[in-house]
Amino acid sequence: MFIPNELVVYPAQGVGKIERIDSQHINGVPCSFYIVRIRANNITLMVPVDNALKVGLRPLVPSQKALGMLDSLRNDTDKIVYTGQNWNRRFREYSDRLKSPDILVVTEVLRELLLIGKTKELSFGERRLQEQAMSLVTGELSEVLNISEEALRSELFAVYVQFCRQKA
Repeated sequence: MFIPNELVVYPAQGVGKIERIDSQHINGVPCSFYIVRIRANNITLMVPVDNALKVGLRPLVPSQKALGMLDSLRNDTDKIVYTGQNWNRRFREYSDRLKSPDILVVTEVLRELLLIGKTKELSFGERRLQEQAMSLVTGELSEVLNISEEALRSELFAVYVQFCRQKA
């Protein structure tokens, strides 16, 4: 399914590169593993080839989908976010959603945290989640769209700061 040197995404870790495919015997049974090096933190993962899809290993999003996501992040700044629940309940919900293999789910978490953070102070945990969501989204989009990850981060923060100034 995947080949060495291919870029892939592992849920909650981000973009990685398939370094090689290894075979090992575990309890006498031959097993093949993708050896994936995550770019953001240089962690190496061993992902069983047979379970790669089950654990959420996937190719990068197509460029058209990435452009649509970026456009959505740039323009959907007026969405209403329900913040009636307390911060620790939101934290648990967002933590679960960040583990999704679907980049659209992660993008929605990022958008909600950016919007919440501009109207009230985020808890320490929520700020960490916002940073994780930002890293996951910008890491993938920067690869697909060939844009600097730092420039993408700066642009998204600027868009949400500008939106909140207009609302004030």
